[in-house]
Amino acid sequence: MQERECIAAGLAEGLGYTEIAGQLARPASTVSREVSRNGGPSRYRADRAHRATATRSRRGKTTLPPQSASTSTVESDTDDAVGAFAAQFTDLFVYDGMPRMQARVLTCLHLTDSGSLTAAELVRRLGVSPASISTAVRALEQRDLIRRERDSPRRDRYYIDDRTWYRTTLNLARASEEKVKAARRGAEILGATTPAGLRLSEIGRYLDYLGREMVQAVERWHESGHHPTITDTQ
Repeated sequence: MQERECIAAGLAEGLGYTEIAGQLARPASTVSREVSRNGGPSRYRADRAHRATATRSRRGKTTLPPQSASTSTVESDTDDAVGAFAAQFTDLFVYDGMPRMQARVLTCLHLTDSGSLTAAELVRRLGVSPASISTAVRALEQRDLIRRERDSPRRDRYYIDDRTWYRTTLNLARASEEKVKAARRGAEILGATTPAGLRLSEIGRYLDYLGREMVQAVERWHESGHHPTITDTQ
């Protein structure tokens, strides 16, 4: 119960699974599974999780089929490794400024062989509400990090593809162009010879250089033979 209260407090503070796990001296995958099984980050409650786990434990004693110790250990080790990696990958996105729910969705898609999941599958895998998934995928679509396709008349499927990071790099380059224009405009307004104007001019030159380097890096990647399999880049 103490550990669950620590998890709840960490989630309330916006900490990642890795940080919470460090406080508890537990694997990050253990924290990730605990939260996913009990409502997800936004709905996790220590007391409710404690009662639910006790209930599952009682049911498991009478309903679980026999299983060899070696098979159980291998599956557990694999789950722990995947869960720990998922938590770490998610935390990397969060560190770069991405909201945690978006980061969890993006990680989930990256860890599937097909690179695609429906909204219902994301809800089940992440243990969150459909509304949370809807908000996250909409934001990821706007950033061109995922794509949506109609899977059936009433169901959408969300994808990452071979050009996801290619498009992201070009989008960053385009955003850099806008910042260059803004910096140069600010330098003109403040005066090119003033300290503030000189500072903005330098920022503009740096961002202009950075944007051109990103585009050239993408071009070099293509020239080296790493061609995405999907042709549409728009």
